[in-house]
Amino acid sequence: MSHLWVLFTVIAAAGQTARNTMQRELTASLGAVGATHVRFLFGFPFALLFLTAVYFFEGNGLPATSGIFWLWTVIGALCQIGGTALMLMTMTERSFVVTTAYLKTEPLFVAALGLFFLHDPITPGMAAAIVIATAGVVLISLRGRVAVSGGWHSAAYGLFSGALFAVSAIGFRGAILSLHLPGYVMGATFTLAMGLIIQAAVLTAWLAWRDMKVLGEIFRLWRPSVTAGFLGSIASEFWFLAFALTSAANVRTLGLVDVLFAQGVTHLLHKEKTSLREAAGIVLLVGGAILLVWAHN
Repeated sequence: MSHLWVLFTVIAAAGQTARNTMQRELTASLGAVGATHVRFLFGFPFALLFLTAVYFFEGNGLPATSGIFWLWTVIGALCQIGGTALMLMTMTERSFVVTTAYLKTEPLFVAALGLFFLHDPITPGMAAAIVIATAGVVLISLRGRVAVSGGWHSAAYGLFSGALFAVSAIGFRGAILSLHLPGYVMGATFTLAMGLIIQAAVLTAWLAWRDMKVLGEIFRLWRPSVTAGFLGSIASEFWFLAFALTSAANVRTLGLVDVLFAQGVTHLLHKEKTSLREAAGIVLLVGGAILLVWAHN
């Protein structure tokens, strides 16, 4: 049980990579915001199916909620939307790569916020693992002069996006813990379903107000959208299961392995070779991940 979070996190990172691949294909037709909305709109029905399965399998009923649960869930849901919006804004910047590097500093924010709000402990080994793995991701992301010459706007967008994603992770873990359930599956699955319902409602209302045409396009492309929604819901389910078992800092740090999965997809599709800089970054990332799991013993 103590190391199930490792398996859950790796599965979640792989599912996230697959979902991102699908979303990139939808971006040309739906735009960035429309493709992003797909993960929520077509994801929450699957989350409800997961919740139904857990409900009948466990037979203990749905958990009782409190104001604290809904506060944490709303914070997690809205900050995830805000983080995604800021991330999308980087696409208009010339130095998108450096923003990605800043975005991947999220585990540093998560560790600090988790310690302050949820009292999740940080051991010296965990702290070292977070820094090493983050440095590896930054090294993989940076690309010579293009990255170094990036303006402060893109860096700020990436930094604030990472901070919002960190608050989102803390919010969802806080919501799960506030349910005080003896098991972890129902708490994670219930929180995911409620969060996705909130996100789907908010973004649907936004698009209905700002761009009704995009909503029509989303439903017209329902087949690939359903696939992206399913992959997204699977990834989120495992993220939340991991959040229920260990600190958000552990989960989001180990989750940086999604960079390795993304690199693999890129190399397979575009036949690109791994540079010496990327190889060094991969070594740091893998080393940080191994140290994190070792420090968790």
